[in-house]
Amino acid sequence: MSPPKILVFAGSIRSGSMNARLAALAAKEFALAGVDTTHISLLDFPMPIYDGDLESRSGPPEAAITLKRMMQSHQGIFIASPEYNASVTPLLKNSLDWVSRVREGKEAPLAVYRDRAFALGGASNGAYGAMRSLMALRQVLEQGCGALVIADQVAVSRAGDAFDEMDNFKDEANAKRLRTVVRSLIDLAGHYA
Repeated sequence: MSPPKILVFAGSIRSGSMNARLAALAAKEFALAGVDTTHISLLDFPMPIYDGDLESRSGPPEAAITLKRMMQSHQGIFIASPEYNASVTPLLKNSLDWVSRVREGKEAPLAVYRDRAFALGGASNGAYGAMRSLMALRQVLEQGCGALVIADQVAVSRAGDAFDEMDNFKDEANAKRLRTVVRSLIDLAGHYA
């Protein structure tokens, strides 16, 4: 079994985002584990709000096609999901929705969400550590898109104080949870490599 390629991104583009920091730390952990890792920002994939009429007129935006192809070229995907009102961010949901609409050639619907593994993490200043966002995102990916999402996940509470000046976790428990997620995703994604 060859090592998988892992794609990492956050569902936030806000300056100083805790989830962007989590995604960067996850990307570092994947690289330290010796896998080919791609870390992107959704800032580089701007898309209008999904609208069926817009899709009928113009098809999916180029950014959705590019993001879909990038996802499809990786066997594992780690998403760091912020929590907005107990759910996923509009940016993340919109990106996933547009990607779900891209079909090239004779691809089956939602093909990009199949034959790869997903892992989730989230960080928030609250006590739940974006857990409600992770539950909502898991539902979107598993039930909505038919994706395989690993059971292990990392939810970082009180995230404003969770990272040190080098953007590593201060707390060993958070670091251990992230390493567990990284190892689990590598193991499962390796089956698709």
